[in-house]
Amino acid sequence: MYVAIEGIDGCGKSTQIALLKEKYPDAIITKEPGGTKLGEKLREILLFENISKKAELMLFLADRAEHFSKVIKPNLNKLVISDRSFLSGIAYALANEELKLDFLIKLNRFVLEDTLPQKMILFEISKEELIKRLSAKEQDSIEQRGIEYLMQIQKNLFEIATSLKLDFLKVDASSPIDTIHKQIVSYLKV
Repeated sequence: MYVAIEGIDGCGKSTQIALLKEKYPDAIITKEPGGTKLGEKLREILLFENISKKAELMLFLADRAEHFSKVIKPNLNKLVISDRSFLSGIAYALANEELKLDFLIKLNRFVLEDTLPQKMILFEISKEELIKRLSAKEQDSIEQRGIEYLMQIQKNLFEIATSLKLDFLKVDASSPIDTIHKQIVSYLKV
């Protein structure tokens, strides 16, 4: 089963992924961008270089194509848990450019060979909680775009998932870590 965990920076994805790694030791744990050798290089560019928004979109798509080909597709018979997926790619692209949702969906379906995650976990965090969490860490170039930008990304994530009728679990990021973990495990039914 291909599972994607989505949410903006600071929402708690990494904590939950670490717990899922313990719970499901045989699962393939991966991330976008950066789940492949090429992806690691692209991640560095995406997070620390000042590039145009169109270049950013193309690099995310290149990473996603490589990630799907090398990590997701060969392991579809196993539990694959990905930190981010096409959903983030589209949500960020919509916040960056005047692009049409249909166009972005077509690009992503192309690179994913029409294989979307079977289940998605979407974290929702309040603006106040996000400010608190981000103030405690060094911010990358995407986080430096500001709180309003990140809140728009979060809004986009839920709107896209709903419009595509994806199977997703909405998680309140301010809930206790153990509570969130139990919700996710119950939802996955693995």
